[in-house]
Amino acid sequence: MIEKLKEIIDNAENIVFLGGAGMSTESGIPDFRSSGGLYNSDTGDEYNVAPETLLSHGFMMSRKKDFYKFYKSKMIYPDAKPNEAHYALARLEEAGKLKAIITQNIDGLHQAAGSRRVLELHGATDKYYCVKCHKFFNTEYIMETDDVPSCDACGGFVRPDVVMYGENLPGGPFYEAVAAVSMADVMIVGGTSLTVQPAASFVDIFQGEHLIIINRDPTPYDGRAELVIRESVSKVLSAVCG
Repeated sequence: MIEKLKEIIDNAENIVFLGGAGMSTESGIPDFRSSGGLYNSDTGDEYNVAPETLLSHGFMMSRKKDFYKFYKSKMIYPDAKPNEAHYALARLEEAGKLKAIITQNIDGLHQAAGSRRVLELHGATDKYYCVKCHKFFNTEYIMETDDVPSCDACGGFVRPDVVMYGENLPGGPFYEAVAAVSMADVMIVGGTSLTVQPAASFVDIFQGEHLIIINRDPTPYDGRAELVIRESVSKVLSAVCG
């Protein structure tokens, strides 16, 4: 299958990559829904709410101190580094074949590896902004704040530039992703179960010639893929994009 995938990539002119949490687990960032993931941990016990609630808009706005205590400890990984999958995709983009990376992740590792066109559907943990005056801040500013971060310009609440539960996806990255998928001749899906929207919708939109799924576990779209590879994303991509 690796040789077949390499052949497809060598002959491709317009590739898009759709990635999920499996892209980042090999960089030491836990996923959300696996048996050892964030949503199946006991992190919510301290707050008497489910882990999903901790990342909701309502919790963030009503219990700001608790929200940031959880967010700083469980959502920010300043020492995480790109893995071989991230670097392989950056090389594929540099070669002119990969036209866009669509990611559900918020860790910024694609950009750290050198990728340029990264469409972040859910935002990024290295960006924060004031809800009042919209001034932007970086992670260092947030981590240096002992309590709830406030804007140094107007005093407003500074929140992560990340889509929380109960919030809509930003239209720009989503529609740009739709356009990229619509023009692609190859779509590679890696490290995602394809059970959460809008990820699954991109597979439905894709009308190109080759759909490849690289994921350790089955997905609902395996039957539609030309190739299904049950290996780690970094192992596969580093082998075909070396």
